This record gives sequence, structure tokens and C-alpha cells, in this order.
Amino acid sequence: MDNTNIRCFRILDEQNKITMKLSQLFLEELKNEAANTRRILAAVPLDKGDFKPHEKSFSLKRLAVHVAEINGWWKETLLQDELDFSKGDYKPVEINTTEDLLALHDRLVTNAEKILSEVSEEEFAKSWSMRNGEQVYFTMPKGAVARTWCLNHLYHHRAQLTVYLRLLNVPVPGMYGPTADVQG
Repeated sequence: MDNTNIRCFRILDEQNKITMKLSQLFLEELKNEAANTRRILAAVPLDKGDFKPHEKSFSLKRLAVHVAEINGWWKETLLQDELDFSKGDYKPVEINTTEDLLALHDRLVTNAEKILSEVSEEEFAKSWSMRNGEQVYFTMPKGAVARTWCLNHLYHHRAQLTVYLRLLNVPVPGMYGPTADVQG
């Protein structure tokens, strides 16, 4: 496995003072993890897109699109103060080819990188709410939303996607080292 895309970064100086902004930390993590996510998405066999490991599960195709779309949540998290489902007209993106899936991922990652490069540090301390009309699901600082919904949520669904791949006997690409499928 080629780890040349993994960047290390220093957040503390010699006096243990934080020298890296939260936006920079998130940006570096996004860049590292986007490469891992892209490898997983590239392995998705869209010809088996209707596969569900359980009747209550997302289909393989829907889950793969969801994983790609999560990278778009940086916009809602950092450029807005709330996400109100009652005001939206969300429709999942229709993807039919691996190239389209990867293009969606790449476009949303590029946009997220731009947002993180331009956002002020003060923005992370502002409150953000997820709601459906009058029903507020939660309100928390945008920094916590970014960690929970833009990153941890991605990792959760990306891990689900690797299980789908395994169940379909698709070799699982390595993310943090080789998998049993790519070891020689």
C-alpha cells in the first residue's frame, strides 16, 4: 500500500502551545481521509447496487452515494447556522457509474477544502442546530458538529461500506495499512 498521501502535521510547539488552528486540523484530516474514502468508493461494484445485507439496510448504491455526499456537509455546517429538514427538498444524487460516484466525491471534497481554508476560527464556536421545523434534534458548537457529522459520521458509514464489500467478496482496499485482501 502506498502511504505517500498520508501527511503528518505538528499541532504543538516546543512549549506545548497549540500552533495549528482547528480549521487546519480538520483540513488535514479531511485530505488524509478523502484519499481513503476514494479508495473504498472506487471498489464499489455498482452492478450490485441493489444489494442489502438486511431488509432494513441501505442498498449498496444508496450507501455509497451517502458516503460521497457526507463530504458536502461542511457547507451546511460552517456556512449556515442550522439545517432544517422541513425547508429542504433533498433528493439523493443519481449515480450510475463509478466515475460519477468518484466525481461527486472529488467535487464535494474540493468544496470542503475551500470552505475549511477560508472559514474563521470563531465560526467553530458558534451554535448550530439540526431541526425539522419546530422539532430541534440538537444544538451544539459548529466545531463539535464538524467532528461528529462531517467526520465521525463519514467514518461510520464508510466502515459499513467495507462490510458490504466483504459480504460481496469484493477485495477491501487498505486505508491504514494492508487488508487481508491486498497482503501478498
